[in-house]
Amino acid sequence: MADVTLQHLGKVYPDGTRAVTDLDLVVADGEFLVLVGPSGCGKTTALRMVAGLEEITEGEVRIGDRVVNRVPSRDRDVAMVFQSYALYPHLKVRDNIGFGLQLRKLPKDEIARRVTAAARVLGLEEYLDRKPRNLSGGQRQRVAMGRAIVREPQAFLMDEPLSNLDAKLRVQMRAEIARLQRDLGTTTIYVTHDQIEAMTLGDRVAVMRGGRLQQVDRPQLLYDHPVNLFVAGFIGSPAMNLFRAVVTATAGGLALVAGAHRLDVPPALLARRPALRGYVDREVVVGIRPEELADAALTPAAPGARLTSTVDLVEAMGSEILAHFTLDAPAVITEDTRELARDVGDEAAVTRATQAVMVARFSARSQVREGERVEAAVDTERLHMFDPSTGLSIGDAMTVGIDTEKNDTEKNDTEKGER
Repeated sequence: MADVTLQHLGKVYPDGTRAVTDLDLVVADGEFLVLVGPSGCGKTTALRMVAGLEEITEGEVRIGDRVVNRVPSRDRDVAMVFQSYALYPHLKVRDNIGFGLQLRKLPKDEIARRVTAAARVLGLEEYLDRKPRNLSGGQRQRVAMGRAIVREPQAFLMDEPLSNLDAKLRVQMRAEIARLQRDLGTTTIYVTHDQIEAMTLGDRVAVMRGGRLQQVDRPQLLYDHPVNLFVAGFIGSPAMNLFRAVVTATAGGLALVAGAHRLDVPPALLARRPALRGYVDREVVVGIRPEELADAALTPAAPGARLTSTVDLVEAMGSEILAHFTLDAPAVITEDTRELARDVGDEAAVTRATQAVMVARFSARSQVREGERVEAAVDTERLHMFDPSTGLSIGDAMTVGIDTEKNDTEKNDTEKGER
Protein backbone atom coordinates (compact mmCIF):
# COMPACT_ATOMS: atom_id res chain seq x y z
CA MET A 1 0.00 0.00 0.00
CA ALA A 2 1.08 3.59 -0.57
CA ASP A 3 -0.12 7.15 -0.71
CA VAL A 4 -0.94 8.71 -4.09
CA THR A 5 0.06 12.32 -4.78
CA LEU A 6 -1.17 14.47 -7.65
CA GLN A 7 0.86 17.66 -7.98
CA HIS A 8 -0.19 20.45 -10.37
CA LEU A 9 -1.68 17.75 -12.59
CA GLY A 10 -3.00 18.90 -15.96
CA LYS A 11 -4.32 17.38 -19.16
CA VAL A 12 -4.68 19.08 -22.55
CA TYR A 13 -5.77 17.01 -25.56
CA PRO A 14 -4.21 17.49 -29.02
CA ASP A 15 -7.22 19.52 -30.19
CA GLY A 16 -6.59 22.04 -27.39
CA THR A 17 -9.34 20.82 -25.08
CA ARG A 18 -8.27 21.21 -21.45
CA ALA A 19 -9.72 18.45 -19.28
CA VAL A 20 -7.82 18.94 -16.00
CA THR A 21 -6.12 22.06 -14.62
CA ASP A 22 -3.60 22.31 -11.77
CA LEU A 23 -5.01 19.44 -9.71
CA ASP A 24 -3.36 19.03 -6.31
CA LEU A 25 -4.41 16.07 -4.16
CA VAL A 26 -2.76 13.79 -1.64
CA VAL A 27 -4.51 10.47 -1.00
CA ALA A 28 -3.11 9.05 2.22
CA ASP A 29 -2.00 5.45 2.62
CA GLY A 30 -5.16 3.41 3.20
CA GLU A 31 -7.54 6.31 2.52
CA PHE A 32 -10.75 6.05 0.48
CA LEU A 33 -10.99 9.23 -1.62
CA VAL A 34 -13.94 9.88 -3.92
CA LEU A 35 -13.74 12.17 -6.96
CA VAL A 36 -17.20 13.51 -7.75
CA GLY A 37 -18.64 16.03 -10.16
CA PRO A 38 -20.91 16.41 -13.19
CA SER A 39 -20.21 14.79 -16.53
CA GLY A 40 -17.14 16.27 -18.22
CA CYS A 41 -15.64 17.73 -15.04
CA GLY A 42 -12.33 15.84 -15.50
CA LYS A 43 -12.64 13.25 -12.74
CA THR A 44 -12.27 10.19 -14.97
CA THR A 45 -9.42 11.82 -16.91
CA ALA A 46 -7.59 12.44 -13.63
CA LEU A 47 -8.08 8.81 -12.60
CA ARG A 48 -6.85 7.54 -15.96
CA MET A 49 -3.71 9.66 -15.63
CA VAL A 50 -3.02 8.00 -12.29
CA ALA A 51 -3.59 4.61 -13.92
CA GLY A 52 -1.30 5.39 -16.86
CA LEU A 53 -4.12 5.18 -19.40
CA GLU A 54 -3.87 8.88 -20.27
CA GLU A 55 -0.67 10.78 -20.95
CA ILE A 56 0.09 13.52 -18.42
CA THR A 57 0.44 16.99 -19.93
CA GLU A 58 1.49 18.89 -16.81
CA GLY A 59 2.55 18.11 -13.26
CA GLU A 60 3.32 14.72 -11.80
CA VAL A 61 1.79 11.65 -10.20
CA ARG A 62 3.54 9.88 -7.34
CA ILE A 63 2.64 6.44 -6.03
CA GLY A 64 4.53 6.04 -2.81
CA ASP A 65 7.96 7.61 -3.33
CA ARG A 66 8.01 6.97 -7.07
CA VAL A 67 7.13 9.44 -9.82
CA VAL A 68 5.19 7.36 -12.34
CA ASN A 69 4.59 9.86 -15.17
CA ARG A 70 6.60 7.78 -17.62
CA VAL A 71 6.02 4.39 -16.01
CA PRO A 72 3.81 2.08 -18.14
CA SER A 73 0.39 1.29 -16.71
CA ARG A 74 1.25 -2.38 -16.12
CA ASP A 75 4.22 -1.40 -13.94
CA ARG A 76 2.46 1.12 -11.68
CA ASP A 77 1.21 -1.51 -9.22
CA VAL A 78 -2.37 -0.27 -9.27
CA ALA A 79 -5.54 -2.19 -10.06
CA MET A 80 -8.48 -0.60 -11.87
CA VAL A 81 -12.15 -1.56 -11.66
CA PHE A 82 -14.16 -0.22 -14.58
CA GLN A 83 -17.80 0.60 -15.20
CA SER A 84 -18.06 -2.46 -17.45
CA TYR A 85 -17.20 -5.80 -15.89
CA ALA A 86 -14.95 -6.79 -18.83
CA LEU A 87 -15.11 -10.49 -17.91
CA TYR A 88 -14.07 -13.23 -20.30
CA PRO A 89 -17.33 -15.08 -21.08
CA HIS A 90 -15.62 -18.39 -21.91
CA LEU A 91 -13.67 -18.54 -18.63
CA LYS A 92 -14.91 -19.71 -15.26
CA VAL A 93 -15.02 -17.29 -12.34
CA ARG A 94 -11.79 -18.64 -10.84
CA ASP A 95 -9.98 -18.16 -14.15
CA ASN A 96 -11.39 -14.66 -14.63
CA ILE A 97 -10.18 -13.66 -11.17
CA GLY A 98 -6.75 -15.17 -11.65
CA PHE A 99 -6.21 -14.20 -15.29
CA GLY A 100 -3.89 -11.28 -14.55
CA LEU A 101 -1.77 -13.45 -12.24
CA GLN A 102 -1.42 -16.05 -14.98
CA LEU A 103 -0.12 -13.36 -17.34
CA ARG A 104 2.45 -12.46 -14.71
CA LYS A 105 3.42 -16.17 -14.61
CA LEU A 106 2.96 -16.57 -10.87
CA PRO A 107 3.17 -20.16 -9.56
CA LYS A 108 -0.10 -22.08 -9.81
CA ASP A 109 -0.34 -22.66 -6.07
CA GLU A 110 0.11 -18.93 -5.40
CA ILE A 111 -2.60 -18.09 -7.94
CA ALA A 112 -4.94 -20.63 -6.34
CA ARG A 113 -4.24 -19.20 -2.86
CA ARG A 114 -4.96 -15.63 -3.91
CA VAL A 115 -8.09 -16.55 -5.90
CA THR A 116 -9.49 -18.58 -3.00
CA ALA A 117 -8.76 -15.77 -0.53
CA ALA A 118 -10.42 -13.15 -2.75
CA ALA A 119 -13.45 -15.37 -3.37
CA ARG A 120 -13.83 -15.85 0.40
CA VAL A 121 -13.73 -12.09 1.02
CA LEU A 122 -16.26 -11.42 -1.75
CA GLY A 123 -18.62 -14.32 -1.02
CA LEU A 124 -17.89 -15.98 -4.36
CA GLU A 125 -16.62 -19.37 -3.20
CA GLU A 126 -19.66 -21.29 -4.43
CA TYR A 127 -19.51 -19.58 -7.85
CA LEU A 128 -15.87 -20.26 -8.74
CA ASP A 129 -16.74 -22.89 -11.33
CA ARG A 130 -19.53 -20.91 -12.98
CA LYS A 131 -19.20 -18.78 -16.10
CA PRO A 132 -20.19 -15.08 -16.14
CA ARG A 133 -23.43 -15.69 -18.02
CA ASN A 134 -24.70 -17.64 -15.00
CA LEU A 135 -24.10 -14.78 -12.56
CA SER A 136 -26.18 -11.76 -11.57
CA GLY A 137 -24.96 -8.22 -12.22
CA GLY A 138 -23.81 -7.83 -8.62
CA GLN A 139 -21.93 -11.14 -8.72
CA ARG A 140 -20.20 -10.14 -11.97
CA GLN A 141 -19.11 -6.87 -10.39
CA ARG A 142 -17.70 -8.80 -7.43
CA VAL A 143 -15.73 -10.98 -9.86
CA ALA A 144 -14.31 -7.82 -11.46
CA MET A 145 -13.33 -6.60 -8.01
CA GLY A 146 -11.81 -9.97 -7.19
CA ARG A 147 -9.59 -9.65 -10.24
CA ALA A 148 -8.29 -6.38 -8.77
CA ILE A 149 -7.89 -7.73 -5.23
CA VAL A 150 -5.75 -10.74 -6.16
CA ARG A 151 -3.10 -8.44 -7.60
CA GLU A 152 -2.51 -7.06 -4.07
CA PRO A 153 -1.78 -3.61 -5.54
CA GLN A 154 -0.62 -0.45 -3.84
CA ALA A 155 -3.86 1.30 -4.85
CA PHE A 156 -7.32 0.55 -6.22
CA LEU A 157 -8.69 2.87 -8.91
CA MET A 158 -12.44 2.56 -9.45
CA ASP A 159 -14.27 4.29 -12.30
CA GLU A 160 -18.04 4.32 -11.65
CA PRO A 161 -18.09 0.57 -10.91
CA LEU A 162 -21.76 0.53 -9.82
CA SER A 163 -23.36 2.52 -12.62
CA ASN A 164 -24.59 -0.58 -14.49
CA LEU A 165 -26.47 -1.96 -11.48
CA ASP A 166 -30.08 -1.34 -10.51
CA ALA A 167 -30.85 0.97 -7.58
CA LYS A 168 -31.29 -1.71 -4.90
CA LEU A 169 -28.17 -3.60 -5.94
CA ARG A 170 -26.16 -0.38 -5.99
CA VAL A 171 -26.99 0.22 -2.34
CA GLN A 172 -25.94 -3.32 -1.46
CA MET A 173 -22.72 -3.16 -3.45
CA ARG A 174 -21.92 0.25 -2.02
CA ALA A 175 -21.94 -1.25 1.46
CA GLU A 176 -19.82 -4.18 0.28
CA ILE A 177 -17.20 -1.91 -1.30
CA ALA A 178 -16.98 0.17 1.89
CA ARG A 179 -16.55 -2.97 4.01
CA LEU A 180 -14.02 -4.45 1.61
CA GLN A 181 -11.87 -1.32 1.50
CA ARG A 182 -11.97 -1.04 5.29
CA ASP A 183 -10.91 -4.68 5.71
CA LEU A 184 -8.14 -4.53 3.11
CA GLY A 185 -6.92 -1.04 4.01
CA THR A 186 -5.82 -0.42 0.42
CA THR A 187 -5.52 3.17 -0.83
CA THR A 188 -8.54 3.76 -3.07
CA ILE A 189 -9.53 6.49 -5.52
CA TYR A 190 -13.15 6.15 -6.59
CA VAL A 191 -14.81 8.17 -9.37
CA THR A 192 -18.57 8.75 -9.48
CA HIS A 193 -21.10 11.34 -10.63
CA ASP A 194 -23.49 10.17 -7.90
CA GLN A 195 -23.06 12.46 -4.90
CA ILE A 196 -24.93 10.03 -2.59
CA GLU A 197 -22.35 7.39 -3.47
CA ALA A 198 -19.61 9.89 -2.79
CA MET A 199 -20.97 10.95 0.60
CA THR A 200 -21.54 7.40 1.86
CA LEU A 201 -18.28 5.85 0.66
CA GLY A 202 -15.48 8.37 0.98
CA ASP A 203 -13.22 9.14 3.92
CA ARG A 204 -12.88 12.39 2.00
CA VAL A 205 -14.70 13.70 -1.06
CA ALA A 206 -13.15 15.89 -3.75
CA VAL A 207 -15.62 17.91 -5.84
CA MET A 208 -14.52 18.85 -9.36
CA ARG A 209 -15.95 21.28 -11.87
CA GLY A 210 -14.57 22.21 -15.29
CA GLY A 211 -11.33 20.34 -14.68
CA ARG A 212 -10.61 22.16 -11.41
CA LEU A 213 -10.81 21.01 -7.83
CA GLN A 214 -13.49 22.99 -6.00
CA GLN A 215 -13.31 21.55 -2.50
CA VAL A 216 -11.98 18.46 -0.73
CA ASP A 217 -13.02 17.50 2.76
CA ARG A 218 -14.74 14.91 4.93
CA PRO A 219 -18.30 14.28 3.66
CA GLN A 220 -20.15 15.94 6.54
CA LEU A 221 -17.93 19.04 6.49
CA LEU A 222 -18.43 19.27 2.74
CA TYR A 223 -22.19 19.17 3.27
CA ASP A 224 -22.25 21.60 6.20
CA HIS A 225 -19.64 24.07 4.93
CA PRO A 226 -19.63 24.28 1.11
CA VAL A 227 -17.09 26.86 -0.05
CA ASN A 228 -19.06 28.04 -3.06
CA LEU A 229 -22.41 27.93 -4.81
CA PHE A 230 -21.41 25.05 -7.05
CA VAL A 231 -20.49 22.72 -4.18
CA ALA A 232 -23.57 23.83 -2.24
CA GLY A 233 -25.86 23.00 -5.14
CA PHE A 234 -24.13 19.79 -6.17
CA ILE A 235 -23.81 18.11 -2.77
CA GLY A 236 -27.14 17.14 -1.25
CA SER A 237 -30.32 15.52 -2.55
CA PRO A 238 -32.67 17.31 -2.87
CA ALA A 239 -30.30 20.17 -3.60
CA MET A 240 -29.88 23.21 -1.39
CA ASN A 241 -32.59 25.85 -1.88
CA LEU A 242 -31.12 29.12 -3.17
CA PHE A 243 -32.63 32.61 -3.46
CA ARG A 244 -31.49 36.24 -3.39
CA ALA A 245 -32.00 38.52 -0.42
CA VAL A 246 -30.86 41.98 0.69
CA VAL A 247 -28.85 42.27 3.91
CA THR A 248 -30.51 44.88 6.12
CA ALA A 249 -29.28 46.42 9.38
CA THR A 250 -31.66 46.11 12.34
CA ALA A 251 -31.54 47.33 15.91
CA GLY A 252 -30.41 43.93 17.07
CA GLY A 253 -28.10 42.98 14.20
CA LEU A 254 -28.85 41.96 10.61
CA ALA A 255 -31.79 40.58 8.65
CA LEU A 256 -32.17 39.04 5.20
CA VAL A 257 -35.07 40.49 3.23
CA ALA A 258 -36.43 38.66 0.18
CA GLY A 259 -39.66 40.11 -1.18
CA ALA A 260 -42.19 39.98 1.64
CA HIS A 261 -40.06 37.53 3.62
CA ARG A 262 -37.62 38.46 6.38
CA LEU A 263 -35.12 36.17 8.10
CA ASP A 264 -33.33 37.61 11.14
CA VAL A 265 -29.69 36.55 11.33
CA PRO A 266 -29.10 34.88 14.74
CA PRO A 267 -26.14 36.21 16.77
CA ALA A 268 -24.40 32.81 16.68
CA LEU A 269 -24.61 32.70 12.88
CA LEU A 270 -23.32 36.26 12.58
CA ALA A 271 -20.42 35.35 14.87
CA ARG A 272 -19.50 32.52 12.48
CA ARG A 273 -19.90 34.76 9.42
CA PRO A 274 -18.69 38.21 10.51
CA ALA A 275 -17.96 39.21 6.89
CA LEU A 276 -21.72 39.42 6.37
CA ARG A 277 -21.61 42.87 8.04
CA GLY A 278 -19.85 44.15 4.94
CA TYR A 279 -22.89 43.29 2.79
CA VAL A 280 -25.41 45.66 4.43
CA ASP A 281 -27.75 47.06 1.74
CA ARG A 282 -26.34 44.59 -0.78
CA GLU A 283 -27.72 41.37 -2.21
CA VAL A 284 -26.46 37.96 -1.17
CA VAL A 285 -27.45 34.44 -2.16
CA VAL A 286 -29.14 32.62 0.72
CA GLY A 287 -29.00 28.83 0.91
CA ILE A 288 -31.32 26.59 2.96
CA ARG A 289 -31.08 22.81 3.04
CA PRO A 290 -34.49 21.08 2.60
CA GLU A 291 -34.25 19.51 6.06
CA GLU A 292 -33.87 22.97 7.65
CA LEU A 293 -37.48 23.70 6.63
CA ALA A 294 -40.14 22.17 8.89
CA ASP A 295 -43.93 22.15 8.66
CA ALA A 296 -44.86 24.93 11.09
CA ALA A 297 -48.27 23.32 11.61
CA LEU A 298 -46.55 20.48 13.49
CA THR A 299 -44.48 22.83 15.69
CA PRO A 300 -46.50 26.07 15.93
CA ALA A 301 -44.69 27.25 19.06
CA ALA A 302 -41.19 26.71 17.67
CA PRO A 303 -39.13 29.91 17.49
CA GLY A 304 -37.67 31.16 14.22
CA ALA A 305 -38.71 32.68 10.93
CA ARG A 306 -41.49 31.48 8.63
CA LEU A 307 -41.78 31.25 4.86
CA THR A 308 -45.33 31.20 3.52
CA SER A 309 -46.38 29.98 0.07
CA THR A 310 -48.65 27.61 -1.83
CA VAL A 311 -47.68 23.97 -2.31
CA ASP A 312 -47.07 23.06 -5.94
CA LEU A 313 -46.18 19.39 -5.51
CA VAL A 314 -46.05 16.83 -2.71
CA GLU A 315 -43.86 13.74 -2.95
CA ALA A 316 -44.67 11.13 -0.31
CA MET A 317 -41.46 9.18 0.34
CA GLY A 318 -42.79 7.00 3.17
CA SER A 319 -40.42 8.17 5.89
CA GLU A 320 -40.77 11.82 4.85
CA ILE A 321 -42.60 14.24 2.57
CA LEU A 322 -40.98 16.51 0.02
CA ALA A 323 -43.06 19.66 -0.41
CA HIS A 324 -42.31 21.84 -3.45
CA PHE A 325 -43.34 25.48 -3.48
CA THR A 326 -42.37 28.78 -5.09
CA LEU A 327 -40.99 31.57 -2.95
CA ASP A 328 -41.76 35.19 -3.80
CA ALA A 329 -38.04 35.98 -3.92
CA PRO A 330 -35.56 36.48 -6.79
CA ALA A 331 -34.21 33.26 -8.27
CA VAL A 332 -30.47 32.62 -8.43
CA ILE A 333 -29.17 32.45 -12.02
CA THR A 334 -25.39 32.25 -12.25
CA GLU A 335 -22.95 30.15 -14.24
CA ASP A 336 -22.82 27.80 -11.25
CA THR A 337 -26.57 27.22 -11.16
CA ARG A 338 -26.71 26.90 -14.95
CA GLU A 339 -24.04 24.19 -14.88
CA LEU A 340 -25.85 22.35 -12.11
CA ALA A 341 -29.06 22.57 -14.15
CA ARG A 342 -27.28 21.31 -17.28
CA ASP A 343 -26.10 18.30 -15.31
CA VAL A 344 -29.70 17.28 -14.55
CA GLY A 345 -31.08 18.38 -17.92
CA ASP A 346 -33.09 21.33 -16.56
CA GLU A 347 -31.16 24.37 -17.80
CA ALA A 348 -34.12 25.90 -19.67
CA ALA A 349 -36.29 25.91 -16.53
CA VAL A 350 -33.55 27.63 -14.52
CA THR A 351 -33.03 30.29 -17.18
CA ARG A 352 -36.77 31.10 -17.24
CA ALA A 353 -37.12 31.20 -13.45
CA THR A 354 -38.00 34.56 -11.92
CA GLN A 355 -38.95 33.22 -8.50
CA ALA A 356 -37.09 30.75 -6.32
CA VAL A 357 -38.28 27.15 -6.41
CA MET A 358 -38.03 25.57 -2.95
CA VAL A 359 -38.13 22.00 -1.65
CA ALA A 360 -38.84 21.26 2.02
CA ARG A 361 -38.22 17.92 3.70
CA PHE A 362 -41.19 17.55 6.07
CA SER A 363 -42.05 14.84 8.56
CA ALA A 364 -44.29 12.06 7.22
CA ARG A 365 -46.89 13.32 9.73
CA SER A 366 -47.31 16.54 7.73
CA GLN A 367 -50.76 17.05 6.20
CA VAL A 368 -49.71 19.49 3.47
CA ARG A 369 -51.65 19.20 0.22
CA GLU A 370 -51.05 20.46 -3.30
CA GLY A 371 -52.71 23.81 -3.92
CA GLU A 372 -52.96 24.65 -0.21
CA ARG A 373 -51.06 27.25 1.77
CA VAL A 374 -48.01 26.09 3.69
CA GLU A 375 -45.98 27.74 6.41
CA ALA A 376 -42.40 26.49 6.63
CA ALA A 377 -40.39 27.13 9.78
CA VAL A 378 -36.75 27.99 9.00
CA ASP A 379 -33.79 26.92 11.13
CA THR A 380 -31.98 30.23 10.70
CA GLU A 381 -28.98 28.99 12.70
CA ARG A 382 -28.02 26.89 9.67
CA LEU A 383 -28.43 29.39 6.85
CA HIS A 384 -25.76 29.62 4.16
CA MET A 385 -24.74 32.87 2.46
CA PHE A 386 -22.80 33.36 -0.79
CA ASP A 387 -21.46 36.34 -2.71
CA PRO A 388 -23.56 36.59 -5.92
CA SER A 389 -20.60 37.82 -7.97
CA THR A 390 -17.92 35.28 -7.01
CA GLY A 391 -20.15 32.48 -5.79
CA LEU A 392 -17.93 32.09 -2.70
CA SER A 393 -19.26 31.41 0.78
CA ILE A 394 -19.42 34.57 2.88
CA GLY A 395 -17.33 34.50 6.02
CA ASP A 396 -17.70 30.82 6.93
CA ALA A 397 -14.58 30.22 9.01
CA MET A 398 -15.05 26.45 8.72
CA THR A 399 -14.64 26.27 4.95
CA VAL A 400 -11.35 24.71 3.95
CA GLY A 401 -9.78 22.91 1.01
CA ILE A 402 -10.01 25.46 -1.80
CA ASP A 403 -7.76 28.00 -3.43
CA THR A 404 -10.10 31.00 -3.60
CA GLU A 405 -7.81 32.93 -5.94
CA LYS A 406 -8.07 30.14 -8.52
CA ASN A 407 -11.81 29.97 -7.97
CA ASP A 408 -12.21 33.69 -8.64
CA THR A 409 -10.59 33.32 -12.07
CA GLU A 410 -13.30 30.86 -13.01
CA LYS A 411 -16.09 33.31 -12.13
CA ASN A 412 -15.59 35.93 -14.85
CA ASP A 413 -18.76 34.89 -16.63
CA THR A 414 -20.99 34.89 -13.55
CA GLU A 415 -24.03 37.10 -13.84
CA LYS A 416 -22.62 40.11 -11.99
CA GLY A 417 -25.34 42.37 -13.22
CA GLU A 418 -28.00 40.52 -11.22
CA ARG A 419 -27.06 42.01 -7.84
